[in-house]
Amino acid sequence: MAGAAKLHVLAVDDSHVDRKVIERLLKISSCKVTVVESGSSALQYLGLDGDESSIGLDSVKVNLIMTDYSMPGMTGYELLKKIKESSVFREVPVVVMSSENILTRIDSCLEEGAEEFLLKPVKLSDVKRVTDFIMRGEGKKGIKRSHKRSRSDDSTPSLSTALSSVSHPCDLPSPCVSQKKSRLSI
Repeated sequence: MAGAAKLHVLAVDDSHVDRKVIERLLKISSCKVTVVESGSSALQYLGLDGDESSIGLDSVKVNLIMTDYSMPGMTGYELLKKIKESSVFREVPVVVMSSENILTRIDSCLEEGAEEFLLKPVKLSDVKRVTDFIMRGEGKKGIKRSHKRSRSDDSTPSLSTALSSVSHPCDLPSPCVSQKKSRLSI
């Protein structure tokens, strides 16, 4: 992406390890990354918390928001709803991530307007697929989407294995990723 504008991604996760993992994956994918630890911090960063001293909406240019689903205080689903209710940020694609494969949760996020629902551990192939999709301008506006489920190459190592200094609970031999649901028509 040399010479091209970088995507600015706001990554939201209450887990320090998961924040580092997604930040690293996004940076490998040539994205500018801002990380915050909660839904309320994300709203504050975006200027959607109602606080006059928050960063002004005009000064925040975010192209993609990636949020964990399960966070204390405000879930990723609640954050998604607040973003989609905003007149300024409603067109910004939101990707929800979770280590739990709960179909009703996945469906409710996609119905509320999430661009994608990714199961953790998030892999580099997942991030590249999403960022390539956004860079091609195939976000929310006027694109007809296939309702087929996309499947990524599960043989691709996760970012957590690429980061040897960071341990992740899904590195243990267990079926962390069983199925992915997507609105992306790639």
